[in-house]
Amino acid sequence: MVSVRLEPMSRDEYDAYRVTAEREYADSFRDSGSLPEAEAVERAAEDYARILPDGFDTEGHLFWTAYNASGDDGAVGMLWLHLRPTSEGLTAFGYDFAVREDLRRSGYGRAIMLAAEAECRALGVVSVGLNVFGHNRGAQALYEQMGFEITGIQMSKRLD
Repeated sequence: MVSVRLEPMSRDEYDAYRVTAEREYADSFRDSGSLPEAEAVERAAEDYARILPDGFDTEGHLFWTAYNASGDDGAVGMLWLHLRPTSEGLTAFGYDFAVREDLRRSGYGRAIMLAAEAECRALGVVSVGLNVFGHNRGAQALYEQMGFEITGIQMSKRLD
């Protein structure tokens, strides 16, 4: 079984991540069919500006780089969580989670999720939420296997 360790992302790692993250987020809107290309790019830029007004230094946001626990393979993925106090206690929302493309479907996604759960428990987090685009069936399956429950579904139908 693969295991990982999460280390806080450095500013340089964040800057490298940020170069592609907004574009990939826009691609997800486009690929899901929820927004055409130009609007997807605009929406992604607006969301990132709103969610991370101070970028890497935005309060309550944690960025981690995942490494194979055995030290092999270098960085294997990343995780971005936002922590927020609620009436139930401290909650986390996963804004981004990725496994290096050449390592997908080899257990790293599950390992990163398990490491994230351990980090969250250590921080006193009582629940973790996330969003997954409809076209990302692999992620949906992983999240369901990890015990996440659907809390809402948006649907659309193209009228071509």
